[in-house]
Amino acid sequence: MRDGFVQVAALTPTVRVADVDYNVEACSAAAHATDASVIVLPELAITGYTCEDLFWQDSLLAAAERGLAMLAASTADLDALVLVGVPVRVAAKLYNCAAALCHGELLGLVPKLNIPTYGEFYEGRRFSRGPRDVTLVRFAGYDEVPFGAEQLFECESVPGLVVAAEICEDLWVPSPPSTAAALAGATLVCNLSASNELVGKADYRRGLVSSTSARLVCAYAYASAGWGESTQDVVYGGHCLVAENGRVVAEAKPLDDAALVAAGEAGGVRGAVSVVDLGLLARDRMRMSTFEVDPAAAGFVTTLFDLDVVDESLDGRFVDPHPFVPADPARRAERCESIFSIQAHGLAKRLAHTHSKRAVIGVSGGLDSTLALLVCARAFDLLGLERSGILAITMPGFGTTDRTHDNARAMSEALGCELREIGIAAAVRQHFADIGHDEADHSVTYENAQARERTQILMDVANREGGLVVGTGDLSELALGWATYNADHMSMYGVNAGVPKTLVRHLVRYVADDAREQGNDALADVLLDVLDTPVSPELLPATGDGKISQKTEDLVGPYELHDFFLYQVLRCGFGPRKVYRLALEAFGGRYASGADADDAAVGTYDAETILKWLRKFYWRFFSQQFKRSCLPDGPKVGSVAVSPRGDLRMPSDACVNLWIRELDELG
Repeated sequence: MRDGFVQVAALTPTVRVADVDYNVEACSAAAHATDASVIVLPELAITGYTCEDLFWQDSLLAAAERGLAMLAASTADLDALVLVGVPVRVAAKLYNCAAALCHGELLGLVPKLNIPTYGEFYEGRRFSRGPRDVTLVRFAGYDEVPFGAEQLFECESVPGLVVAAEICEDLWVPSPPSTAAALAGATLVCNLSASNELVGKADYRRGLVSSTSARLVCAYAYASAGWGESTQDVVYGGHCLVAENGRVVAEAKPLDDAALVAAGEAGGVRGAVSVVDLGLLARDRMRMSTFEVDPAAAGFVTTLFDLDVVDESLDGRFVDPHPFVPADPARRAERCESIFSIQAHGLAKRLAHTHSKRAVIGVSGGLDSTLALLVCARAFDLLGLERSGILAITMPGFGTTDRTHDNARAMSEALGCELREIGIAAAVRQHFADIGHDEADHSVTYENAQARERTQILMDVANREGGLVVGTGDLSELALGWATYNADHMSMYGVNAGVPKTLVRHLVRYVADDAREQGNDALADVLLDVLDTPVSPELLPATGDGKISQKTEDLVGPYELHDFFLYQVLRCGFGPRKVYRLALEAFGGRYASGADADDAAVGTYDAETILKWLRKFYWRFFSQQFKRSCLPDGPKVGSVAVSPRGDLRMPSDACVNLWIRELDELG
């Protein structure tokens, strides 16, 4: 439960219709079969949902009341909040309720508000619509039990764990009770359901649960009735789901033969269990000015409960080591096409607005300038302009290798751009003489003088040609400040500003694959060689055998780590301790094995290495904000961006001490 993680279980025990003693034992066994902190069982699980007119029998209702007391006692040893469905008789009316149990206590009874009276669901024959207002009733041996729909159950020991309940049909109506509950502060909505199986219904149900969790920025646990219910007219498949802000994180699919056989008639249980991140939900709600939580909204009554605070295992919760890059090839290709289109349309609009028929771009033969050149070609195609209007300039310097130089030329030719070569060595040497710098001194001055000379060339050529300088720097470099101020840091439009380094690689490969399909082997071959080239600014002399001597990731760290840190810090708002914990989970070995279709293996890093580069990330992120405060325009493509005009309004003089201190406590 630390760091905002809470394990939630939506379970379907095997039941027998109207056999309360058996069902209580089955529900208790199901609850004891998981270590979850919140356990959701199906609608009317104490009796079975399909009792029909037997719900009018005093014997069944009295047994259900005794059964709930038995379940409360049998789960008293669990450190969990348990929600189970039970029929409740109040003032000569019958209600379909969710009972909340914790440590042997009955915390509340939440009645179903929306009673279906159509088709196979003729609940209105037996059950009444529950009241919203909360009153106190006697039930199951408890004298004063809160009864009413507008209830929340808040854990005192786990900040942010506020639970609400709704029942089956409540989710299907235009204004579900969970909407008001979320606005009153609920972060986890539990649905106790008995939803039968029809062709296509599982997909609809899945979409309804995930979309509700997205709309309410909450976690949603859905447990439906299954094996053991009567199949007189319909079949119940035991569909269980756990969703978090629009994403299904665990699912027990309905009518799963293997699961049903395993459950059998021996009181077996099936379900969906996952850790949900309440910290992430709190962050998302906090940054949404349109999500207005009012803890006192609509007269909700809050009942407190307490759980032990433990380090929740993240087993069962996948921590994506590459959060910017979909693992599924089809989704990855779809995302690449979307991003590539956003980049191209953004540049096309700027070219049209400025009446520019020329684009000027420095092409190094590296990944970033390759992507920027590909975007230029697409933008010119959109505008109906000849690609010869793209002026690709290669500017060899002291560290340029034959490989990158040749790739820059081959790529420009394959795309049909105009290529110019302007060497910078003579101009930089003159500049060294002017400022009194020794060329043998390979300090930052040696490197940055080359970078600024290149930018000066691009800007002046653009002026002369009436063109627009297209920037090449990517999101990861901007986050780390890995750019020379007023050099590659500056352009007239930065097309890669919203694209992280780990995704740049996949975008280039996406275009390479497309070029191969279109029969443009020359372009595909050079793009694949660019992908195989080490990332480098090439500002230091090459090795004796002409290879790149300056490798960026040796200096600032692996980009797959930095992109992971960037996502967790900016998108999720997590602090160093939680980022570190998640990085250990993602890169420490559990998921860090094998390679995807693009041969981009997930690296495995030990704790010391992760902590080292996380410290480097925070130091650079804070110290380099002054560069991000004056970035040129560029298209936002995802949920993480660093534009000073909208996404990251951060003071350039902010101190990193708080974050470093937290890292120091980790080791």
